[in-house]
Amino acid sequence: MSTAESAEVDVPDGRKERGLRLVPVLLALTVVSGLIDAVSYLGLSHVFTANMTGNVVVLGFAAAGAPGFSVPHAAASLGCYLVGAVVGGRVAVRHGTGSRRTWVRRTLAVETVLLGACAATAFAAPHATTTVYALIVVTAFAMGLRNATVRRLGIPDLTTTVLTMTLTGLAADSRAGGGTGARTPRRAASTIAMIGGAVLGAWLVLHHGPAIPLLLATLTVGVLALVTSGRE
Repeated sequence: MSTAESAEVDVPDGRKERGLRLVPVLLALTVVSGLIDAVSYLGLSHVFTANMTGNVVVLGFAAAGAPGFSVPHAAASLGCYLVGAVVGGRVAVRHGTGSRRTWVRRTLAVETVLLGACAATAFAAPHATTTVYALIVVTAFAMGLRNATVRRLGIPDLTTTVLTMTLTGLAADSRAGGGTGARTPRRAASTIAMIGGAVLGAWLVLHHGPAIPLLLATLTVGVLALVTSGRE
């Protein structure tokens, strides 16, 4: 089989799926999630906009009156994430049975626009009160939209935002846990990707503010929107 033939597969509508496989794409999106949560938690008053498990806990902290946490911020993040997931679910129902490449690329293109708007806002008015809410609302919506898409893709151990079950599988299915360790590389890569994105995002937020990591996230997702295929 030639290189050109090996770079494409048939899909139900007869078109070809060319480009970067979904596994590395989802790993790159996991890095982006680390960036986004570094921006939101460190730069937006201790709220998560990608990791909703953490955000639900943060909402509980805020409701109990713990200092440094905000019920309105956490509630806005959770609510907008759910709205984004609803939209993503409807898009998946409508377009998920056709070309996966087209569907995923369009979703990533929308995420690129949303994150780009956040980056522009952070550059233009970094200290405005409305900027904090704008960044929370838009990044949470974008992450909900993306995660609904990732969920429908159904690629094991690559949720792009949550690592609890990935880490559980990494340990429980390892040879030490009595398993075969077959998915250890993918699970380890996902964990490293999240840590890497969080470290980079935290450093950028602490030294340069939220605008630059948001711009980096925008550029990363934008490139992925151009090169992603529908192949696992």
